[in-house]
Amino acid sequence: MKLLRYSILIICLPALLLSSCKVGRQFSSVEMADMPSHFSGTKEDPMLELSVNDIGWSTLYKDPVLQNLIDEALENNKDILIAIARIKEMIANKRISFAPMLPNISLEAGGQKEMLNYGGDNKKYDPEFRTNISMGWEIDIWGNLRWKNEAAVAAYMQSVEAQRALHLTIVAQVAQAYFELRALDRQLTIVRQTLISREQAVQFAKLRYEGGLTSEIPYRQSLVELARTETLVPDIENEIKLKENDLAILVGNFPSSAIPRGQRIDEIKFPPQLPVDLPSTLLRRRPDILQAEQRLIEKNAGVGAALTDRFPKLQLTGRLGGESDELGNFLESPTWFISGLLSGPVFNFGKNKARQTAAQAAYEAEVHAYEKTVLNVFAEVNNAISSLEKAKTMRLSHQKLYDSANSYHQLAQLQYINGIVSYLDVLDSQRQLFDAEIALNAATLNELIATVNMYKSLGGGVNR
Repeated sequence: MKLLRYSILIICLPALLLSSCKVGRQFSSVEMADMPSHFSGTKEDPMLELSVNDIGWSTLYKDPVLQNLIDEALENNKDILIAIARIKEMIANKRISFAPMLPNISLEAGGQKEMLNYGGDNKKYDPEFRTNISMGWEIDIWGNLRWKNEAAVAAYMQSVEAQRALHLTIVAQVAQAYFELRALDRQLTIVRQTLISREQAVQFAKLRYEGGLTSEIPYRQSLVELARTETLVPDIENEIKLKENDLAILVGNFPSSAIPRGQRIDEIKFPPQLPVDLPSTLLRRRPDILQAEQRLIEKNAGVGAALTDRFPKLQLTGRLGGESDELGNFLESPTWFISGLLSGPVFNFGKNKARQTAAQAAYEAEVHAYEKTVLNVFAEVNNAISSLEKAKTMRLSHQKLYDSANSYHQLAQLQYINGIVSYLDVLDSQRQLFDAEIALNAATLNELIATVNMYKSLGGGVNR
């Protein structure tokens, strides 16, 4: 037994020392030349302490109903559940990829009984019982197994970052769908309030016509406006139902599920502005950037694995056990075996070299893909900044338009009652007020959606 221990030590010690070598280029982050120090429309602020990452989605979206919908979506959304299952799969695969770096130990136990017949009654029974513990171990001399494990870890991290990116997307989609639903609710309310005004106008015009104060034309015009407004109701109600179905699916429910309502769209308030991080900070936080970087790490590890495949591999094999014709004699008849095998390619017509070249080309392609992802992030953030700024400006302009249209409508009604203006002036003021209120509702929705997109483009929404 001492000889066995010394033999294992003699073979394993040099192998373990050699295994500290890892041939290949270690990964280093890609630095893009001439990358702007700040996003369009912003200035670098070294005193910036607050990050959008510090603003959890429950802080931004304060409507309790919306918060419950987002929580439900993050728990039940089918895409989220698929992503979670993919991560579990990758965890198992990571364990599989790590296993070859450790010894493989197995146990064998068996028995047999052989009958030998040498003619006549000269028979011999030869029983045999054996048990063995076997060990196989590939010593990672050049780092081949470590490169492959690094690639597997990077693939796992990609699935984690993909799940985080999906998390951001689901939060943004639920918020946008909810705001669109509340905007449709508000639009339907405006139309129904306008219907009431139209019905009152019809009654008023009818009384004036029957009293001989006006001709039949104003009365007929009021009926036309009433009918035109009535045609808007079914279409808006259908849009509301479709949006409710979309939102139900997002939260993981059947389309027939009822969607609760919270704050009116004109009651929803956001911060005056969202803090815009420096590009260097944002690139270290956005899940899609981190996912692209993990793809780079995986491809770089593939280059290292392809390179080390060209070098010899050392395989250790050992077996310890017993073999006897009686079960009780194992300890008295031990057996052991140990061997080392060094194997490597000699001449394979450049196949391994071609694999390394292909892996290097795949890494270079991934570098360009990473750079493209960074460019797309800059475009997305710059577009979000511009869209939010213009959306706020448009909403303020539509608010002024609505205030003016409302004043004009009230004045037109008062002057019509006093006989100063015609009913056509009243109809014109009603149309302008209706259009202004609908436009203000749409502008409010656009600002809310622009804020959602801005928040998501800055990587906000991971934390509650």
